[in-house]
Amino acid sequence: MEILSFVPDNLSELLVRIVRFTELRRDVLYENIHNTRTPGYTPRDMPVLEFVQALDGAIAEHLQRQRLLFCDTENIKFGKNSAMRVTPVPDASAKTLLEKNRDEYVECQVGKLLENSLNRKVAKELLRLKCGAASDLASLPGNKTAMDGPFGSSAPHGEMHD
Repeated sequence: MEILSFVPDNLSELLVRIVRFTELRRDVLYENIHNTRTPGYTPRDMPVLEFVQALDGAIAEHLQRQRLLFCDTENIKFGKNSAMRVTPVPDASAKTLLEKNRDEYVECQVGKLLENSLNRKVAKELLRLKCGAASDLASLPGNKTAMDGPFGSSAPHGEMHD
């Protein structure tokens, strides 16, 4: 069964991608917090601005041609049926903060988690209102997060189901 059968229009597909991106980002931020005491650890984050720019491009394409076209970026690869692969990027400012003050670093990561959680909740609620979908998107085929996806935790984060 293809996920597109669950995604009735372009707005819904955008929301599904936002939900997935925020799930992947959550896993990366949790990993950052988990590794606060790992010597030499380099914190990572998802390429948020890159993702926003990809969404902006897709929306612009939709407004011009009534089709949703996601263009790959350096760290984000879009696949068929709402699949995407996102590669986390090193977070130099977080690394500096971790080396300088671990408590402030953890506070910063928690702040990012809270912001990310709010974005995910808003997207899920809009999707639920738009599609009448269940509040838990885990029932959608191919809906896996970074840690339980086909790439595991040692490969680039994301998912790609073609």
